[in-house]
Amino acid sequence: MEDKIQELQKIIDEARHIVFFTGAGVSTDSGIPDFRSQDGLYNLHYKYPPETIISHSFFEANTEEFYRFYKDKMLFLDTEPNYTHKFMAELEKKGKSLGVVTQNIDGLHQKAGSKRVYELHGSVLRNYCTRCGKFFPAEYIKNAPGVPKCDSCGSLVKPDVVLYEEGLSSAVINGAVAAIQSADVLIVLGTSLVVYPAAGLIRYFAGKYLVLINRSVTPYDANADLLIQDSFANVLPKIRI
Repeated sequence: MEDKIQELQKIIDEARHIVFFTGAGVSTDSGIPDFRSQDGLYNLHYKYPPETIISHSFFEANTEEFYRFYKDKMLFLDTEPNYTHKFMAELEKKGKSLGVVTQNIDGLHQKAGSKRVYELHGSVLRNYCTRCGKFFPAEYIKNAPGVPKCDSCGSLVKPDVVLYEEGLSSAVINGAVAAIQSADVLIVLGTSLVVYPAAGLIRYFAGKYLVLINRSVTPYDANADLLIQDSFANVLPKIRI
C-alpha cells in the first residue's frame, strides 16, 4: 500500500489538471449512506424497492410515499464535509484541479469549498414548483407536512434531483465532458461505476493517468493506471497537498 500511496503522491505532484469523479462512497464518512453496500439504501426493507421509489413514474403515481422515503433517507441537511471533500477543494484552490464531476446530490463538495462542481444527478438543495418554477430550499421540503406544495400557487414542489427514467442535464453533461477531456489526471473515488450514463463519462478521458480509489471492484479496474482498493481515510491524509 505504501508504494501505491507514493505513486499517487507523484501523480498529483506532477499533474497540471486533475478532475475528480465521485460517487456516494465519498460521503459515507459524513454519515450519508451509499446505495449498494451492505448498509446502503438498496438493502433497506421498504414496501417498494428504493430504486423503484426514486423513479419518475413512482414520483408521479405515489408522490406521498416518495416523499416519505425521500425525507427519511435522502435529505441529510446537518451533515458536514469530510476530509475527502476538503482534500479536493484544497487542490482546486491551489490550481491543481479543474473541479469535480459527481453523482452525489448532497452538496457537500460545495460546502467544502469546491467551486467547479458538475452535479450529474442534481442536488437536494434545489427544489422548484412544478407549475410556476418558484425556488425552495431543502429545509422547506424537510419541514413540509406530507407532500410539499408551493406557497405561491399551491402546486407540487419537486427536488432538482435526476430520478430514474429522467434525463441528465445536457449543460451539466457538456461541462463535465469538457473538464474530463481537459484533464491529464482523472481520479475516481467512491463509485461502483455501474450507473449510466454517468459512468460512461470515464470514456472521454484521454489524459495520462486514470486513478481508481474504491473499496469494491468496478468495471473499469483493468483500465486504471493506479488502482487502490482501500478507504479514503487510509489514503488521502497521507498525501501532501
